[in-house]
Amino acid sequence: MNEKREDISPGSDHQSCDKPRSNCGVVGVYGCPQAAVITYYALHALQHRGQEAAGIVSTEITLGERKPRRQRVYKGAGLVTDVFADFNILTNFLSGNAAIGHNRYSTTGSNNIVNVQPLNVSFKSGQLSISHNGNLTNTRSLWRQLEEEGTIFQTSTDTEIFLHLIARSRKNDPIDQILDSLNTVRGAFSLTMLFGDKLIAARDPHGIRPLALGQLEGGGWIVASETCAFDINRAEYVRDIEPGEVLVFDQSCLDGNEPTQYWIGRKVDEYHHCIFEYIYFSRPDSMVFGDSVDRIRRKLGKVLADESPVRPVDGEPVVVISVPDSSNTATLGFVRNNKKQGIDTRFEIGLIRNHYVGRTFIQPEQDKRELKTRLKFNMVRGVLRGRTVVVVDDSIVRGTTSLQLLRMLRESKPKALHVRISSPPITHPCMYGMDFPSKEELVANKFQGDVEGICNYLQADSLAYLSQEGMLSVVDNSGKKGYCTACFDGHYPVPIEKDVKKDDRET
Repeated sequence: MNEKREDISPGSDHQSCDKPRSNCGVVGVYGCPQAAVITYYALHALQHRGQEAAGIVSTEITLGERKPRRQRVYKGAGLVTDVFADFNILTNFLSGNAAIGHNRYSTTGSNNIVNVQPLNVSFKSGQLSISHNGNLTNTRSLWRQLEEEGTIFQTSTDTEIFLHLIARSRKNDPIDQILDSLNTVRGAFSLTMLFGDKLIAARDPHGIRPLALGQLEGGGWIVASETCAFDINRAEYVRDIEPGEVLVFDQSCLDGNEPTQYWIGRKVDEYHHCIFEYIYFSRPDSMVFGDSVDRIRRKLGKVLADESPVRPVDGEPVVVISVPDSSNTATLGFVRNNKKQGIDTRFEIGLIRNHYVGRTFIQPEQDKRELKTRLKFNMVRGVLRGRTVVVVDDSIVRGTTSLQLLRMLRESKPKALHVRISSPPITHPCMYGMDFPSKEELVANKFQGDVEGICNYLQADSLAYLSQEGMLSVVDNSGKKGYCTACFDGHYPVPIEKDVKKDDRET
């Protein structure tokens, strides 16, 4: 049975957002009763990675049973709690001891229900469901090739390409069919799949998107984009799934055995983990790429203070505030190292974020961006009035929200407003699963990299970004570990098809 909620999600106002949009969250659970419930809570913890849609596929796998029960699918538009508002869906309809899940954020076409994952198909080798985080970079050529061979596409998402490549593979063994497809695609992918009696988890050879392995209390395995999905389920973080690694959980895992390890045939000299996972996307309580997001963000803030400290002109304390929530941790690091330089520095809560902003009626005469900023943030005026204030943020994309925010902060009559950004200027769009504006819309390009020009546009007293060297100094570069910094320098580690356009991509 394949059940879908045929509702349509509210359209996202991409143009009004001054942050890169998150990619997606994927989950896989194997060998645990009520696996869908575990998956639900994991998706709840990963809600920040995608808010447009959610879905779960489950099945029951019995030791020694040759043919697993039919996969059951439930998915819909909206937040996890909205899609699975009836808990009976999880405990009754989605019963079973194996499941995969997906939180969706897309780049385009977000309100089309057919694109909601996990995608599920039946073909000669059985039922196959897939959840995908990332973007493929050879989508166009694969689409053309498959269409010329008679493939009919049902969605506009590149995830469907995996399904067709697997189904059309000339290999006989299901795992070989999957490996065949993974060796054909290029780009960024972290995947969870249900195929027959198996759960498969895989990462692309560059390791661009994160994927971690955990073990549940009382037995059973869990795979997820971030380890915060483990904490909510009291699962123990085991390790990251390695770039290019494919883990297969089969019936032997129900007997306590570990998953079988395979490798994608393509090798790379260096991994290219997305450094923006540390800067903005991931939750600070997660382990990503084998390191603590909280620890990395604090270090980013410390190096930012070392490079660009702020001193008061009148000897009074410097007040440092964060733009909540993603810059909270970097702000703590900035405060610590600003103090270490002998500067009287105080961390204050100067902005309060409203976490319950929904769709709001906007009158024609109102400034849409200004109203959205005021809906999202409110000032603590007494903290700011008459003070030298440092506003720490993790990034600036278009600059529109930053401009409105600083205008609002000026109403509290601070003595000075200084802006510090815990990442370098963003100059290029991402091709690997993040939704940035076009190159022309990025404020760093509008001012041709002139930081003083951006500062004047934002009406700040000073502006400083973290240098790329400073950013890379805080992450582990040992062994094959490396990081994708394409959004800062345009050096794309995985080749991009020349005719790929941003609007042709789906996550």
